[in-house]
Amino acid sequence: MLVVHGAGAHASALWPVAALLGGRGIDLAAVDLPLYGRTETASRHAVTYEDWVGMLVDLIAAEDDGRPLILFGASIGGLLAVEAAARSGRVASVVATCLLDPRTRDARAVMTRMGPLAPLLMPMLRLVRGPIARVPIKVAWVADLGRMGRDPGLGRLCARDCRGGGAWVPLGFVASYLQHPHAEARASRVPVHLMHPELDDWTPMALSEDTLRGMRSPSTTRLLRGCGHFPLEEPGLQELVDGVEAVAAEAAAAYPHEF
Repeated sequence: MLVVHGAGAHASALWPVAALLGGRGIDLAAVDLPLYGRTETASRHAVTYEDWVGMLVDLIAAEDDGRPLILFGASIGGLLAVEAAARSGRVASVVATCLLDPRTRDARAVMTRMGPLAPLLMPMLRLVRGPIARVPIKVAWVADLGRMGRDPGLGRLCARDCRGGGAWVPLGFVASYLQHPHAEARASRVPVHLMHPELDDWTPMALSEDTLRGMRSPSTTRLLRGCGHFPLEEPGLQELVDGVEAVAAEAAAAYPHEF
């Protein structure tokens, strides 16, 4: 299983949750996407969301050893994982805690600090090019990280984390994400399992379900009881672990070889 982070985290931040799957027959890896974590990027000002998709596809190909692969996408990493799975053709299943489509009006209103003004300002994204696209901004200035979890302290921690929510990213990256069509994700046939936190005060489950209904993939939905956007609380955390384990067992059973 490859763990894919979102806008306010990185591989190390997600590892405590992913590590709960250790000893359950699942080999784990977690990636730091460009601009985040410990990944070094030579031209930070030029990184776009498309680079995230391309890097994941390349990583999947490079690490393919014939075993079934599950992508676990957290927050905006959910739809990113589906997009990468669709392109690679090497992924057995995707598990996502969120499937926000950044091009929809309602999603843009909840995911940014601009709230209801966000849809009105989005047409200006077309102007983000050339030197303007290179202007660095903090993720925490755009994303409402205060809603990261049920404990406000978690949002403050993420906003201060220079490898995650406190990272500086080029304005062009933000614009490229908000305008990405995710057309391949919608056309994908890779099974998608939405495991959404029940008490997510940031990204309502209904928006992720709307995205899921617009996909061609076979899908399931599971509610993680008692959890905020970053699913740390019980009983939802255990439900997430059990759900991922069930997806892994199903993926393994569908492959003809023993591993």
